[in-house]
Formats: sequence, structure tokens, C-alpha cells
Amino acid sequence: MAYVIPKENFSGKVLEMTLGAGDKAAVVGGGSALPFHSFEGEGSTRPLIALEIQDVPPSDWPDEVKKQYSSVSDDPAGWAKYCQNDLGAKAVALRLVGTHPDRENRSVEDAVGTVKAVLDAVDVPLIILGSNHVEKDSQVLVAAAEAASGKNCVIGKAQEANYKTIVAAALANNHKLIAMSELDINLAKQLNILIGQMGFSSDRVLTDPMCSALGYGLEYTYSVMERIRLAALAQNDTTMQPPIVGDVGMYVWKIKEVMAPETDLPEWGAIEERGIAWESITATSLMVAGVNLLIMRHPKAVEGVNKTLDELT
Repeated sequence: MAYVIPKENFSGKVLEMTLGAGDKAAVVGGGSALPFHSFEGEGSTRPLIALEIQDVPPSDWPDEVKKQYSSVSDDPAGWAKYCQNDLGAKAVALRLVGTHPDRENRSVEDAVGTVKAVLDAVDVPLIILGSNHVEKDSQVLVAAAEAASGKNCVIGKAQEANYKTIVAAALANNHKLIAMSELDINLAKQLNILIGQMGFSSDRVLTDPMCSALGYGLEYTYSVMERIRLAALAQNDTTMQPPIVGDVGMYVWKIKEVMAPETDLPEWGAIEERGIAWESITATSLMVAGVNLLIMRHPKAVEGVNKTLDELT
């Protein structure tokens, strides 16, 4: 008797959305089956990987990542162009970390200038991220959204403490929005509901339930993301159906295992290979959990994830 693969069909679906404009616009999300379970239903689009850049040189990145961009990291526009033209990035994530009051406290005007320069330099989708300072992001992201009006960017991250101003800016300038909560499915659901009550359509929201690196709570992150995806598919919960974001690079490239020198811990192996593997494994795990948009840092880690995607899809 021939083996019949057991299949589970779901009534819900993941929302699909287009990021960016023109020939290099990208589609994320979609599908009515669990990740890579295309034998059970319509599969989602291939997860989109964005390479991260910053508005200031990344002084807190490990040398193994910094050296990948050493020739361009003092110029955000040149950095973005390098990611698109030389590294083949399908999207770029600009993190305005220099605006944080505890960093360089760059002005709103500086941020606007950086956003405009990056938009002029690339035509792949742009993700505009604040510095994760609630009050400053409320100012910076509003101005950035206005500066990028009509470009169909992704603006983020909107949190419970500042979502109203950021949602209004994304709505007025026709952008997509990242809604970030702190590793709790109920908080993610609540924030998506609040955003919807402002008239912001759920098919323009991306859910960021926060991320964690391999060995630093990845199992918990995985379970939260998996529960979100199951709620979308099995329960047909419309508040849980937006695509999921995994901001991988910022969580991976600060842990001990990717920063400890080989001279101190030679048994851990080559530091560059160690960090690349850590980012690749973290990103791949989160894709299996349901992530549709990854934000990564090391080009070779991206290569590894893309190789895995080619094999799975």
C-alpha cells in the first residue's frame, strides 16, 4: 500500500503585501499552509532578506561584520548602493541609530537627509527603522515617513508607547508599518488591534514579536512566532495574519559566542565562521517558525540562508 502523506488544511491565510515600487518591488507573506508545507496548501512567498545599514558607522558591531562594509560604512547612501549592486540585496534596512539621545543624538533633519540620500541611491524596497528610543522615534519616523512619501517603504518600529504618531505618519504617506511587541502573542495581538482601530489596514502591517539569538531564548521566540502563525491559519485570526519580521542581525552580533576572540577560546573555532553560522542558524530557525522578512548583517550569512531557501523551495 502506497504511503499517503498526512495533510492538515487550514481555513486562514497569511496576508500578502508588496514592498517598494517599480521593477524591484518585493512581495512578502501570503500562503495558507505552515512554512515550507506547500504540500498542504498554498505556500507563502519566499522570505525576503534585507541587509542592514546604519546612518552612522557601526562602532558596536564586531570587527568580522564591520570589515565587510569598511569602505562604505561612513556613507549611508554608498553603503546602501553597495548592498544592492555588489551584494545583490533584495531590500535594504536603514537603522537610524545615530538619532538615539545616548548615541550621537542626530537631529530629525539629519535623519531626513539620510533617508532621502538612501532613497536616491537604491531602488529596492527600503525599511526605515528608528533607534528604539520611544520619544525620539516619534519625531524621527514621522519626518522620515514624510520624506519617503510615495515610495511604499516600511516604517518602524511602532510600539505601544508611540504607535499613534507613527501609525498616523505611515497612513498619511502610504507606507507599510512594523508593529513591535515584547515576545508575547497577546501583546502582539493587542497592538495590531489598536493599530487597526486607527483605520490602518491589517494588510499593511508587519508583526515584529521581537527576536533572540541561538542560545539566548531562541526556543521561546520560535514558540511565540509559531503560535502567531498557527492563530492566523488554524483559527483564522485576522489580527495575527500579517507577515512576521525577524530582526536577526542586531540580536546575533552582540552575543559572546560571536565576539569572543579565538585566542581566548580556541576550541570555539574561527571567529568569522562562528558568527556567520550563528546568524544563519538563527535566521533559518525563525523562517521555519513563520518569519517572512529577515533583517540581517553579514553577507555570507545571507548566502547561507539563501542556499537553504533554494533547497527548501
